[in-house]
Amino acid sequence: MLSVNATIAENRRARFEYHIEETFEAGLQLTGTEVKSMRLGQASINEAYAGEKNGELWLFNAHVGEYMQAGTHLQHQPRRIRKLLLKKKEIHKLMGGVAKEGYTLVPLKLYFDDRGLVKLLLGLGKGKQLHDKRETSKERDWNRQKQRIMKDHG
Repeated sequence: MLSVNATIAENRRARFEYHIEETFEAGLQLTGTEVKSMRLGQASINEAYAGEKNGELWLFNAHVGEYMQAGTHLQHQPRRIRKLLLKKKEIHKLMGGVAKEGYTLVPLKLYFDDRGLVKLLLGLGKGKQLHDKRETSKERDWNRQKQRIMKDHG
């Protein structure tokens, strides 16, 4: 069972695929069985994305596994669309950013905050091109080598 300040799910590929320029913390409108499943760590945002629908922001394609201790009539749909809870000013800022060419809303991390509420860290990012991804890989590999050298000789 996950505790307060615990990470439920993380989209590790997002920072490799996108240049994240700004992050926002959003709440999620969830049902009871979804929260219980998340407490058990049964969630994934690897294929998820955020978008606008009727002037509100929604989380699409996020997977929250079914809570098996409940009966079948109380279950939620694992890939249902979930509403993101943000202030109007933040929504307008994000939608203005998405209106720019090449920008998108990327879910980065799903976690419990200090009060035990489920939060989503949302990034405003621009897609990387192939040469940028290669540069990121080279930099990551060099940092690993540097750490090994420092460990061996330090």
